[in-house]
Amino acid sequence: MVNKISVIGGDLRIVKLVEMLSKDGYKISTYGIDKAESIGKIKEVKQCETMEELFNETDVIIGPIPLSSNNIQINTPFSDKTITLEELAKKLEGKTFIAGNIRPELYSLTEGKNVQIIDLLNREELVILNTISTAEGAIQIAMEETIKTIHGSNVLVMGFGRVGKILANMLKGIGANVYCEARKNVDLAWIKAYGYNPVHLNELNKHLEKFDIIINTIPYLVLDETKLELVNKDSLIIDLASNPGGVDKQAAKKLGIKTIWALSLPGKVAPLTSAEFIKDTIYNVFKEI
Repeated sequence: MVNKISVIGGDLRIVKLVEMLSKDGYKISTYGIDKAESIGKIKEVKQCETMEELFNETDVIIGPIPLSSNNIQINTPFSDKTITLEELAKKLEGKTFIAGNIRPELYSLTEGKNVQIIDLLNREELVILNTISTAEGAIQIAMEETIKTIHGSNVLVMGFGRVGKILANMLKGIGANVYCEARKNVDLAWIKAYGYNPVHLNELNKHLEKFDIIINTIPYLVLDETKLELVNKDSLIIDLASNPGGVDKQAAKKLGIKTIWALSLPGKVAPLTSAEFIKDTIYNVFKEI
């Protein structure tokens, strides 16, 4: 049974997670979040001076979400410490490592070292719950960056996956004229059944000029320069897709179309709620391991 947990790096979600885990009775050791003032006030949390000290405390290590932004160093926004993936991998032998958006580099570096790696963003329960804060964050950006109300605006949601479904429902609830793009006939049928306006990808060009806001969730380039030339120059594009995104950013800039690449919204707009979702998911992992 797990009763000791080590935490290395991470953003405000991880800070809030540490607070929650300590309240639940876990003994927590941390490294790489030393600038989080709230953690320094918790007696039950030990702030380690070295990575060696941290890894001697427990066999379960929790890392950032996402683990790294550059595939070289892990994310440590609450510390001046620099921790490379290579340094991390050397310490993980025989450990269980839990983080998010773990790149192939870490798997390669820990090959043959008896390391159990669990990527929280591969857990369906967390992915589904994160769509709520992602959708709310996208709507918040739309409200802040446009000079029209969303109510009555023509809004295109590109992609009808988890985020697209939640987002379309929220937008409809505040009075937007919601259009949803999809490739599959079954998705287009569901879009129509929900009361949204279906747009087949092959017919997207016919509709692009009518939208006040375009929100992309498709994780590959779909709005290239040819399509962007058809977009109303006063419209706002919000790209929620992970790297490399779904919008040609250089072409959008050249054409004068305001484009915002909004990554990791759960951690930015709702860190406390996101931390609760992460905690629940980790507890599910503990039951399984």
